[in-house]
Amino acid sequence: MSLTAPETVEDLLNYRLARLLSATSTPGIRLLEGRFGVTRRQWGLMGLLAAHGPMSPSELSRLSHLEPSKVSLPITELVSRGLVHRETLVGDRRRAVVRLTESGQHLYRSAFPLLADLSRAMLGALSPDEVDALDGIMRKLGESAGEWSSQQPLAEKVDRRRVGR
Repeated sequence: MSLTAPETVEDLLNYRLARLLSATSTPGIRLLEGRFGVTRRQWGLMGLLAAHGPMSPSELSRLSHLEPSKVSLPITELVSRGLVHRETLVGDRRRAVVRLTESGQHLYRSAFPLLADLSRAMLGALSPDEVDALDGIMRKLGESAGEWSSQQPLAEKVDRRRVGR
């Protein structure tokens, strides 16, 4: 198996990362959905609001690396549950600011330590030096991916009717 000279799908970086994400996400997803009643995407948006404070849905979209259409429904669901408050701006009803409510902050503060424990447990297979190296590698790959994708626009458009949903 080689990342630099892939011969099968199992050698591709994204495939291996997706497999790792799938395997390590299951306990967190069960915790979020079972105990707290929020999806992974809702949790991620709540986490960004907790970390960065109130912001526009478009800023939340940018920070989460999701298309605005993928942020709109989770925000609406969180608003309906009273976990997020959306306030339209005076003078421009097309623009809004979203923030965690007190209930949303409470849910975040309750869930975060449990998810942090799961994260530490997954990292338990590595030495402290390996964790530091992984952190640096992930940072470098993230920066590189961001630069690469901004410089490599793809001409192909997604046709959901052809590839399915």
